[in-house]
Amino acid sequence: MQNNIKDITGKVDLEAISEKLDAYIRILKLAKRPTRDEFFKISKIAGAAMALIGLIGFTIYLLMTVLPKGF
Repeated sequence: MQNNIKDITGKVDLEAISEKLDAYIRILKLAKRPTRDEFFKISKIAGAAMALIGLIGFTIYLLMTVLPKGF
């Protein structure tokens, strides 16, 4: 409980806030902007995944609507 922003008395713990901000800043420093090629690869993979999930959903929809009518 020592990492809480407020301590037991309800006061704001400035050290805890400073530690959190340092952690956030460290992560932001590690992050970098993707290159154009990386961005297009990620976009293609995400688009293919969405299309695959949509195809699976549409197939399930067709099976649920067509099969019951056939029996």
